[in-house]
Amino acid sequence: MQNLYAAAYACLMQTNLEQKLAGAAQLHADWLAGMLVRIDSPDCPVQPVPVPGRPAKPELVHPKHVKQRQLTTQEGRRALLHAIAHIEFNAINLGLDAVYRFRSMPDAYYGDWLQVAAEEAGHFQLLQARMLDFGCRYGDLPAHNGLWEQACKTDYDVMVRMALVPRVLEARGLDVTPGMMARLGEVGDVQSVEILEIILRDEIGHVRIGSHWFRHCCGQRGLEPESTFRQLLRDVMQAPLRGPFYTEARLQAGFSATELEQLLEMERAWMMEISHSR
Repeated sequence: MQNLYAAAYACLMQTNLEQKLAGAAQLHADWLAGMLVRIDSPDCPVQPVPVPGRPAKPELVHPKHVKQRQLTTQEGRRALLHAIAHIEFNAINLGLDAVYRFRSMPDAYYGDWLQVAAEEAGHFQLLQARMLDFGCRYGDLPAHNGLWEQACKTDYDVMVRMALVPRVLEARGLDVTPGMMARLGEVGDVQSVEILEIILRDEIGHVRIGSHWFRHCCGQRGLEPESTFRQLLRDVMQAPLRGPFYTEARLQAGFSATELEQLLEMERAWMMEISHSR
């Protein structure tokens, strides 16, 4: 029997790419087989992870230095696939960190986030294979660190993490992926579209997991979830969600229709406030 938290931390800090991918899948399998046990011991204390395990490349740069290219070109499609692969790589670490860091949740929580980490590893492998068709490997292009920076900003509270990583950052992928699929379809890149279809399907489930555990935390604390979520956007993110939303996917992922309307109204009010302040 292995300590779940120690095993998740070891995989989180693993710098070898292939070993991290295999490790994430193995952790989920071991959990399902009952080979991992939760032991919150002094030998594995919870600590900040400003830099998780990652290969030496890609070079991390400011988001404005990550070039946007037209998907009508091979270079543009290569850059898109690399950017998505980087998101999926970070999502593996996010799933592992959610397991390692927050130790007072029900067993089902840990199974959910180990499943997420394993599925993100699978997504990465699909993208990695497709990038090879374009003569590209992960690390060949620069990337930014925005997703992990948000992980660091939410590492003090499981409720805040569940609200602001799955329901904000990962949910944004639900909104933009259909447009990417449409543009790739227009240039005949059927293989990349098929990969994004798999990712979109699974990401709906991942955001739904975040929504479920966010509501669980709110219930424990006697908080109303939707108003609490908006308050966290104001206080922690200090920004509203950006529309337009892919409503069907967000509804499947645990948002209510009323909540989506309120979030759009929040965005409109925010933009009006910015306009008046100029």
